This record gives sequence, C-alpha cells and structure tokens, in this order.
Amino acid sequence: MTPQAAAQQLKEDLGEGVGEPTEFRGEYSLVVSRDKIAAACRFLKYSCGFDMLTDLSGVDNYGEEPRFEVDYLLYSLTHRCHLRLKVYLSEEDLLVDTVTGVWRTADWHEREAYDMFGIRFAGHPNLKRILMWEGYPHHPLRKDFPLAGLPADLPSSADSAGRVETASMLGGPFFSGPGQRGTVSREPRQYDTPSEQTEKLAHPNKEEAV
Repeated sequence: MTPQAAAQQLKEDLGEGVGEPTEFRGEYSLVVSRDKIAAACRFLKYSCGFDMLTDLSGVDNYGEEPRFEVDYLLYSLTHRCHLRLKVYLSEEDLLVDTVTGVWRTADWHEREAYDMFGIRFAGHPNLKRILMWEGYPHHPLRKDFPLAGLPADLPSSADSAGRVETASMLGGPFFSGPGQRGTVSREPRQYDTPSEQTEKLAHPNKEEAV
C-alpha cells in the first residue's frame, strides 16, 4: 500500500476533517482535524499497516495562525513507507486527544510536546513535564523563548534552590562575523572566571603563558 492509497482510504472512512495529501521530496503529509486524529491513527495502524509511530513533535509556526501544530510520523514495516499527519492548533486552545491508546510510545513524545510547547493531550495517562520541572512557567522550544533563557524560580527540592537567571551571550558561539575568532575560543564556558573571560575578550590575540 502506498501513502497515497492509505490517505484515500482514510478520507473515505472518516470523511470531512481529512485533507488531501501533499508530497515533498518523496514523503507525504496529510492534515487531519484534531477531533479525528485518534480515529485516524487507529485506522491507519489497523487497516493500512502503519504499525509504527516513529516520531510525534510539536511545531511553532510563530507569526502564523493557527500558530501550533502536532506532527505524527508514521511508518509501515510491511509497505516500507512513511506518512505524516498534521494537526493544527490555535494558541488559545492547545488541546488534542492523546494517541497513547494506539501507540504506547506516544506517551513520551506527547510529554515532550507538552513540556517544550505547552500542547496538552486529553486522555494522556501521565501528562507531566519530562525535561523541565513541574511549575516551570515557560516552554523552551517556542520561537519567542529567548536564546539566553528566562528567569524562573528553581523547585524547593533542588540542591541549590534559588533562581535560574538568563545566560550571558557575550562572546558566545552563536555570535560571529568576518575576522572573528573561531567558535572554540569564543565559547564562554571555557573560561574559569568572568574576569578571565573579560580579559580574553578585551585582548583576543594575547598569548597565554605556558
């Protein structure tokens, strides 16, 4: 079965709420309304042979509406082909049904999308943060999250409870220009102290004593 044939069968089974497949570099994507995503996944797994969920990820289309999407990358071991499903979500209503009842591995993927983007999955058995701590007020993979980070209170259980502060980008590896020093020498973490970092930035060509 080809991805096009699977998409057509899905459209015939679910009717409205399933878009037309689009192709890019040999891979096919299909937009599904959020109220039909769980049914679509069950149909594709049990009727079309897409037995593996290889990835589920959030996407932030900052500046567009709807801003967010959830992508489901399915793979058929039998037919050896991929099919990508997309669900679009507005920033004001970041909720979609879980697909953990179809693929157990979705548990971890959905938790990551919840943690990094703030997307919630209705019916998830254990929807809690997977990388950041509970109570952290931000979502680091949103495109409006600054590179230097945002201040936040650490959990009381942390060994050195206090606050997370923004990280200085001075001399960091993400800032470069013609004639500047290489990435390794600009990496601020190689310096032992802030004063040493300032000195090396002020005199980049000064040789170190051996």
